[in-house]
Amino acid sequence: MSDNLLQRMNWPNSTFLLSTFLGALTIVPWYLWTHDLDLFQILLFVFYYFATGMSITLGYHRLYSHRAFKANRLVDWWTVFFGAGAFEGSVLAWSADHRRHHQHVDQDEDPYNINKGFFYAHCGWLLMSPKGSTCLDNVGDLKKSRLLRFQHRYYVPLCFLVGFGSPALIGWLWNGASGALAAFLISGLLRAVVVQHFTFFINSFCHMVGTRPYDTKTTARDSGIMALFTYGEGYHNYHHKFQYDYRNAVKPWGYDPTKWMIWALNKVGLASGLRRVPDEKIMQAQIFEQQNRLEEHLATPQGVSIPDSILESLHASQERLSHAMKEWTAKKKQYQLAMEKKIETSRHQIAELKKEAKEAARHVQQMFEEWKMLIAARNLGWIEHSPQV
Repeated sequence: MSDNLLQRMNWPNSTFLLSTFLGALTIVPWYLWTHDLDLFQILLFVFYYFATGMSITLGYHRLYSHRAFKANRLVDWWTVFFGAGAFEGSVLAWSADHRRHHQHVDQDEDPYNINKGFFYAHCGWLLMSPKGSTCLDNVGDLKKSRLLRFQHRYYVPLCFLVGFGSPALIGWLWNGASGALAAFLISGLLRAVVVQHFTFFINSFCHMVGTRPYDTKTTARDSGIMALFTYGEGYHNYHHKFQYDYRNAVKPWGYDPTKWMIWALNKVGLASGLRRVPDEKIMQAQIFEQQNRLEEHLATPQGVSIPDSILESLHASQERLSHAMKEWTAKKKQYQLAMEKKIETSRHQIAELKKEAKEAARHVQQMFEEWKMLIAARNLGWIEHSPQV
């Protein structure tokens, strides 16, 4: 068994991940204890932390894996260059694994299946997968890019050049050999380990911690806490339900710096074609999911004992909610057609249509709150989070 385990080990990955992790736990603390760290080194760490980490979430993930928006060549080059410095593989390999994850989530074919355990989903799959096992048959669209083919071919020298070489060079230009050593250890070694494990959290913790308001068929979960560590990727249940949306956090209070950056790039002309799920479709997903939970509860011994009068009230509330949803959808469609000038309308009429759409949305919210309160009043208060429109 031990011989078989050794044969399955990916020794390059294992050696790199374990040595950098141990170095970050031992050498970096010793250096920080014995040397002063100036503001420049702190700022350099922050720069590389966001430049490499968000090149993964914004570039590798939302731009390339899901094609959630289109990017200017400058953004392409930036994410490909700094993404290599995150030491998480090439765009082609990363995207191939990630698309396979979405296609086969929680199944044996899922590269980082959480059902095989936290450690396996977090990084164990990288340690054990045979070398060269990544199949690129699902990234044909990405292989058309000369830039991505170049990065894939020369990934190994690129990742060391960007991840370790460039911060060390900047440190040397700042303060000679001592500056180079500090930058290599802090903005290179420590930053690489932090970025890797924070993004690994998406495959592990984000399938274990949080709620599932959109889809309980997968283990993916929404967690505001995990979003803080993953550049906004913590709203993972939403992402698995609507993977092509450029946003992960759709609520106003959600922390999603990757979304904010894509939005900002769009405003300055460096990104376009931002794909987003219509509000009514998001709400329908939440309501449908929670209605399914109600039906499942009613099928239990506790649910069977609920009086018919209460069931009639629940169904009546559901009917009112369904009617409000249809009215909102129709009003919003009218407004969109007017904005696209597909129907003849004056500015005053457009303003009225917008007002009516907003009022319909508020009515849907009220109907949902009524339905939720009715359930809670009957001690069925397992409903998670009301939709926001």
